[in-house]
Amino acid sequence: MIRLDNISKRHGKQILFLEASATIFKGEKVGLTGPNGSGKSTIFRMIIREEQADDGQIAVDRGTTIGYFSQDVGEMAGRTVVGETMHGAGAVADAAAELKELELALADPEQAEELDRLIERYGHAQGRYEELGGYALEARAREILAGLGFAQDVMDEDVGKLSGGWKMRVALARILLMRPDALLLDEPTNHLDIESIIWLEQFLKNYEGALVMTSHDREFLNRVVTKILDIDGGDITTYSGNYDFYEQQRAIAEQQAEAQYARQQAMLAKEMRFIERFKTHAAKAAQVQSRVKKLDKIEKVEPPRRRKALHFDFRPPPRSGEDVANLENVAKAYGSKVIYEDFSLLIRRTERWCVMGVNGAGKSTLLRLVAGAAQPDHGRVAVGGSVKLGYFAQHAMDILDPAATVWDTLIGAFPHSSIGSLRTLAGVFGFSGDDIDKPCRILSGGEKSRLVLARMLYDPPNFLVLDEPTNHLDMATKEMLIEALSKYEGTMLFVSHDRHFLAKLSNRVLELTPQGPHKYGGGYTEYVATSGHEAPGLRS
Repeated sequence: MIRLDNISKRHGKQILFLEASATIFKGEKVGLTGPNGSGKSTIFRMIIREEQADDGQIAVDRGTTIGYFSQDVGEMAGRTVVGETMHGAGAVADAAAELKELELALADPEQAEELDRLIERYGHAQGRYEELGGYALEARAREILAGLGFAQDVMDEDVGKLSGGWKMRVALARILLMRPDALLLDEPTNHLDIESIIWLEQFLKNYEGALVMTSHDREFLNRVVTKILDIDGGDITTYSGNYDFYEQQRAIAEQQAEAQYARQQAMLAKEMRFIERFKTHAAKAAQVQSRVKKLDKIEKVEPPRRRKALHFDFRPPPRSGEDVANLENVAKAYGSKVIYEDFSLLIRRTERWCVMGVNGAGKSTLLRLVAGAAQPDHGRVAVGGSVKLGYFAQHAMDILDPAATVWDTLIGAFPHSSIGSLRTLAGVFGFSGDDIDKPCRILSGGEKSRLVLARMLYDPPNFLVLDEPTNHLDMATKEMLIEALSKYEGTMLFVSHDRHFLAKLSNRVLELTPQGPHKYGGGYTEYVATSGHEAPGLRS
């Protein structure tokens, strides 16, 4: 269906692809992986002809329709949410527009002489619209929007009122409604909550066309894709299987490459020692020449490229008291919406509470109450003795000085730390090379998020309150964070839509439901097994 034949592509001095090839067949579910900047988004743009390969060819079978979702959703205003979703739905949307145009023409007295021709055109357009499932279009659009987390009343409101994250969901819904032959999805789970991610996962599993996607959500990739195209060093390597299988196979291939390289290096060293030892011995001259010729003919094995894993050992936090935070009979409401009523929770040292709940259940409100960023209407919230609290939320990025660079921010926070350790810190959070000289005002949301996390965790508090800390983190940074926090000796209260993050780090679960809070003594994995669902808004 889609073939990349010996493509080469360069951006400035950077070589993205060098005679790389891959094939995507009808119905395949493909994950596109590779380090940041390796060319994943470039592949999408080349497939849809927004960019051209410098050499080689990208071929798409004739008649193949392609739907492309990217993080750049463009302007949205002037239509309802459901209207905007239907407006961009490809051929069926075009057929609907044609029908509307013909209906206006049929009602126009000035076109009465054209009535027979208009009626004939209308019949053809109506047949085409019906063939494309147009009469069920609005129902399908509403079903997709509901799956992506939209309430029914919001679907009929002006799309222009939505935040950027919710407009992303509308753009994704529009692509899914198209039902193209091939879906290209660039980070579709960004800005989605866990319920929407699970719904999308099922939608894509049932989708009959070809799928190519990037995602920083490991569990999502594992459950959806059956093939990986891995970009590294200008080449594309194909692996059959999900993300975990790809990681295992890649590790085996790296070990084999290293062993092959080591064997050849040992053989070459042995031969060179012989040549150096006997090159002046006349009796060994023939053997020396023979070995020199042999070495000239040997095809040298390239040193294996090993993808650098990110590691950082954070300092141990100071010890807190046994009772870290205590909420007693807390009530909280926003206007007529009651969030909590007579709510109590005790968080003890080394507990790692993840908070589950549908949108509006009060997850972020709970974190704000504990962090002191909000006050209860009634009841008491107390933080225990010797507690040093670190609070990460999306608005925490507003505390960054826009004029300061990344390096200024880190060196200003830790003036007595070594330059080497701070450079390592910057590197593991994605700021290498010239990136450390970027002023904060030009950083993306994801970069600001990483910088705030880096500053918080370098000298870690003993109580971490984290609201969606993995948003915008790439797979490598996320794995580094999970590894570091798994060794963390303090206490955690956090919200996350990443199931891998939840399963690895939680040992307590608080589920917020309309019937009241439910507490689970184990982590997220035990919660799923006990409750029978992966998120409160879903039932298995």
